[in-house]
Formats: sequence, structure tokens, C-alpha cells
Amino acid sequence: MSCKSCKSESQTELSAEIAIHVGDINTPHVFIFPVFLTCLNCGFTEFVVPETERLLLIERRGVSKKASA
Repeated sequence: MSCKSCKSESQTELSAEIAIHVGDINTPHVFIFPVFLTCLNCGFTEFVVPETERLLLIERRGVSKKASA
């Protein structure tokens, strides 16, 4: 598969861990451990947030919106 940004064939899968904050930096974060598909030519990277963590982000987003209202 070629890179969506530069069309290079030089892509690799990399493991990662990410802490996502919904709202500001003081809100509880959601950890995800995705596999990145990264282009070694231009750096374009994409990943999918797993469903369980995606649902937590949706829940936290609702709480964040209520707190800021």
C-alpha cells in the first residue's frame, strides 16, 4: 500500500502508546496502544482508536462539554 500523502511505498507499522486528554490537560486521560502505519519518506502517520477507548473519549467529551457550559 502506498502512503496517502506522498505515495511512497516506504511504510512500516510501529507500536505506540498515547494519552489523550479531552478538554484540558487536567482532565483524566485515556490511554490507547495503537499500531501506527508510518511513512518513512514523509512521516505521514495514521492509526485507529479501538472501540473501547473510543467510547471512553465520547463519554469524557460529554462530561467536558457540561463542565465548560
